[in-house]
Amino acid sequence: MLQTRLLQTHRALEQSLQKLGHVDGLATLALRFILVPVFWMAGMQKLNHFDSTVEWFGNSDWGLGLPLPWLLALLATATELLGAILLALGLLTRLIAVPLIITMLVAIISVHWENGWQAIADPQAAFATESVIASSEKLERARDILREHGNYNWLTSSGKFVILNNGIEFAAIYLSMLLALLFLGGGRYVSVDYWLMRWLHDKNIKQSSRETE
Repeated sequence: MLQTRLLQTHRALEQSLQKLGHVDGLATLALRFILVPVFWMAGMQKLNHFDSTVEWFGNSDWGLGLPLPWLLALLATATELLGAILLALGLLTRLIAVPLIITMLVAIISVHWENGWQAIADPQAAFATESVIASSEKLERARDILREHGNYNWLTSSGKFVILNNGIEFAAIYLSMLLALLFLGGGRYVSVDYWLMRWLHDKNIKQSSRETE
């Protein structure tokens, strides 16, 4: 009896979702609009401090130690800025998702991987590394100093103090979103890709009709 009810509920849910098929582009629109400011701000940061970006890419002591740092910095900057524009328009969504995915993979491997999962250090959360666990005591000590020597209520009026762990969490989330866009595209009705493909499809139908007359 329970199995039958579960199947009926599942079928009803599937039928309801099928009726919403004409607005399924809203999901990919949301993904695109979340990613647009992320890549635009990252690209502008690199562009506005391009010399420092090149130095960070190439320096093996305190940077990434990558070969051809000027070229790689240029490619990363261009990819993020162009990616933000194309994602905003929903133009060439699947195509631009590929270099953005590569950018995220490079960031995960070269920048964030050694710091574990967490982006913000939280000893109580899952995947806490030794450095994250140790951050609790350091953060509390910093708070004590600020309470004693600073206006702590004013300092925390815009939000709590945290320790940036710089793990792969955010980059992995962005990577997952880009993978979704790679397979789903820009979205029905809400992307230039959709209207461009629809125009090409209609044009091909008209051309085929003329040829068969």
